[in-house]
Amino acid sequence: MSTPDDSIYATPKADLDRDDSTPAYAGFWIRVAATLLDSIWVIALTLTLGWMIYGAIYIQSTQLVMGAADVFISYVLPFILTMLFWYYKSATPGKMLLGLKIVDAATHGRPSRGQLVGRYLAYYVSGLPLFLGFLWVAWDRRKQGWHDKLAGTLVVKRS
Repeated sequence: MSTPDDSIYATPKADLDRDDSTPAYAGFWIRVAATLLDSIWVIALTLTLGWMIYGAIYIQSTQLVMGAADVFISYVLPFILTMLFWYYKSATPGKMLLGLKIVDAATHGRPSRGQLVGRYLAYYVSGLPLFLGFLWVAWDRRKQGWHDKLAGTLVVKRS
């Protein structure tokens, strides 16, 4: 009597290599998708507030900064919102929609405020050399970008 092929019921090798203490790291493409989702809501908010304050010229303007309110809308407000989401939810809306969160690389717990501020500022380091620091996620064993390495954070899939 023949038995069913046991190989189709076997645990994949990737699952055997991971123990329960190792988180499922979020890879490059899912993080790109989260960034695109976040960009959509930030741009929509920025353009809406700018249009409400400056009128239609805000959307048509090629100026880098139109005034003090624009500095707040374009630079300060996104920083504040990102920090609030990261601190209270461990993720931005894009990451939450895709089931991702930011954790401390050493403990896999909640990152400190200092780590989160450092992570945000380290985005500039990641982006300066042709976005190489962001692309690094694709090659890194723990899927860390330079901003993650500098801040001591990981982006993982929610369990």
